[in-house]
Amino acid sequence: MSTEEIDRLREASRTAPTQCAGAVPDASVVAEATLSTWQEVTARLAPVIGARGVDVLLGRALHLTSSAFPWLAFVWDHGNRATRLALLKSRLAGRETAAAAAASHALFATFTELLTALIGVSLTDSLLGPVSASPPPSTPPEQERAS
Repeated sequence: MSTEEIDRLREASRTAPTQCAGAVPDASVVAEATLSTWQEVTARLAPVIGARGVDVLLGRALHLTSSAFPWLAFVWDHGNRATRLALLKSRLAGRETAAAAAASHALFATFTELLTALIGVSLTDSLLGPVSASPPPSTPPEQERAS
């Protein structure tokens, strides 16, 4: 796996969770976009690694990401997949926009790196490339200062 391939995957994984959040996202929009992203990721990966495989990788990614975002620590310990994703959405929506976006980006990047270690760059790119194909939302400077 080349450095260029890794960098490209990291950049794609950084933008995917908020790509559909619109031009001026707030935390609730980031949370909704994150939930939508995870639903799409599950739909794309479940046929390849199984729904349980997706759950395990997402749980591990949440565990690793919670070192930087401790408020994510207990999300995956509750209920079924739908309940856990709803809790993730709720936790993101309850934060400042920048924190929600940063946590969402970090979670997806960590998940992508774990998946890449499991199935390789080419297959990860093939399966998740469409999830991160759109450009990220741009936040006007006034909105960034107001957040």
